[in-house]
Amino acid sequence: MLFDRMAPELVSAMIEAMPAEITVIDANDEVAGWNRHETRIFRRPMAAIGMNFRQCHPEKSLAMVERLIAEMRSGSRDKASFWVDLEVVKGGPKHKIFIEFYALRDEEGTYIGCLEFTQDVQAIRELEGQKRLMD
Repeated sequence: MLFDRMAPELVSAMIEAMPAEITVIDANDEVAGWNRHETRIFRRPMAAIGMNFRQCHPEKSLAMVERLIAEMRSGSRDKASFWVDLEVVKGGPKHKIFIEFYALRDEEGTYIGCLEFTQDVQAIRELEGQKRLMD
């Protein structure tokens, strides 16, 4: 693994610097952690650490997430993508939010958890022309 030689502080800083929110659940369906705690679109209370994801997921999407996790656990799915329009600032314009779920597997391919990767892609969608590195 390429990250094995990186100091934990460097890995943590790298994860916090990513322009996306991540949440990880482990093989027991428990919330293992997340990044960008203070600036998240989908806020998580600290009490969610160690909690079964079913206890902290919105009711309207719970059945879909349960099915997704079951498919990842069985090996019939490795990834799922969704997008929604959402106000990121109360009363502000809606932004396109891109949400991806990835199965996490060990070297033998055994399911060890799930990564939720959420990104506000509105600014990317509005890009036009080119901008070179130092323009």
